Amino acid sequence: MKKVDLVFIIGPGAGHLVPYIEFAKHLLDRDDCFSVTVLLMDSPFGPSPSAAHTKSLAESNTSIRFINVSPPVDYCPSQEVHKSFEKFMTEYIDCHRACVKEAIATHVLSSSNSAPLAVLVVDFFCTSMIDVGNEFGVPSYLSSPSSAAAVGLLLYLPTRHDRVGREIEEFDGDLVIASYVNPVPSSGLPDVLLNKHGGYTTFMNHGRRFKETKGIIVNTFEELESHAAKSLKKDFDHMPPVYTIGPMIDLKSESDKLVLDVTERDKILKWLDNRPDSSVVFLCFGSQGSFGEEQAKQIAVGLEQSGVRFLWSIRKPPPKDKVRRPNDYKSDHLQEVLPNGFLERTKKIGLVCGWAPQKAVFAHKSVRGFVSHCGWNSILESLWFGVPTVTWPMYAEQQINAFQMVTDLGLGVELRLHYRIMNGEVMVADEIARAIKCVMESDNEVRKKVKEKSEKSRLVVMEGGSSYAAFGDLIDDILRNKAMKDT
Repeated sequence: MKKVDLVFIIGPGAGHLVPYIEFAKHLLDRDDCFSVTVLLMDSPFGPSPSAAHTKSLAESNTSIRFINVSPPVDYCPSQEVHKSFEKFMTEYIDCHRACVKEAIATHVLSSSNSAPLAVLVVDFFCTSMIDVGNEFGVPSYLSSPSSAAAVGLLLYLPTRHDRVGREIEEFDGDLVIASYVNPVPSSGLPDVLLNKHGGYTTFMNHGRRFKETKGIIVNTFEELESHAAKSLKKDFDHMPPVYTIGPMIDLKSESDKLVLDVTERDKILKWLDNRPDSSVVFLCFGSQGSFGEEQAKQIAVGLEQSGVRFLWSIRKPPPKDKVRRPNDYKSDHLQEVLPNGFLERTKKIGLVCGWAPQKAVFAHKSVRGFVSHCGWNSILESLWFGVPTVTWPMYAEQQINAFQMVTDLGLGVELRLHYRIMNGEVMVADEIARAIKCVMESDNEVRKKVKEKSEKSRLVVMEGGSSYAAFGDLIDDILRNKAMKDT
């Protein structure tokens, strides 16, 4: 069969980029009739680790074509980023529409080496690019790096707004959202949905456009989110097909090449090699997760109180210009925020590092628990390797992920569900020590459930598994749409 091209349109940020590249790699492995072109946008905040990450991915995935799309020089946001980051980013992405259209026309449609364009695959921040697909007469598929339940949350917003006619208030109480098993407290929703400076409206508008796509691709699996997956198919009107094709995990750890050199990686893994089996708790809070001095000291005291062996990936808060520098990830620049004598007192039981090779750490036999910001990628990785999570959400959709993990699925140990780093909250040492001791217990229900989901996560992506079948259905649908367009 003649090859057909899929164009991926991805917003800035490593958290979005990684699952999309994994999806593209799996797609190419499953069927050689596809080629993939990825359109990338620079960060509006200048150079960042994401740029280095993109370069690394491009060099290691030569079968995927990467094209950078620059914004127009006259871009002018309607408001400051601090009022609503999500509104700012959506406007920034929207201003790329003409540039994206030109890039597709130049590099895909007009190139003699390109396969015919079949579909656009758009990030959930990039729903305005559905219009570009319409102009070219090709369907758009939405791909979500978040959970199926979170997709349901965004679909809920316009339905609720049409009925209630106002934004969500923090003290609205429990909300019945079809994709969640239990009522969701309004106080536990992501900050963006409580933002009256455009955040709520921005996400409501994204959710409204989801139904204009030809299909919704979600990095999850039915056996993990059975309730949410069923809900997306039966509780929302005029829904396109939903394809649960996860977990999409970079098992070769290409994403760890971002800022982690081989020497640092080897140091961390050698330290783990010298620890007893199932004795270490791993603390890591994502590519943007960082704490001020007061919170870092409370974590350190909590670790000492717990008496548990630990590996702690710690980063300084970003500078005022919000652009991370490489040294923000290096442990020798972070000692200033730790209590006096902490490193010396804990040198036999703990290691403090900058960036950590997360998947290699999860896979290590000495690691038993994970204190996490509850990013969806990290949740899927910890489940894959059977490592139970302590929930410490910080930003984005992490509060609702923590709620789902603890309340709906019983797969997490609660430290906090509603923690909001932007509110200046400080988690005290006693809370931290209690949660760490809990997740390290030898026999608890959470650990049993996580082990079960770990086994299922590996089966679903194999031939005969639910995600393998959903991937096949997606491929058939794309090719069927292309065939119908050609007739």
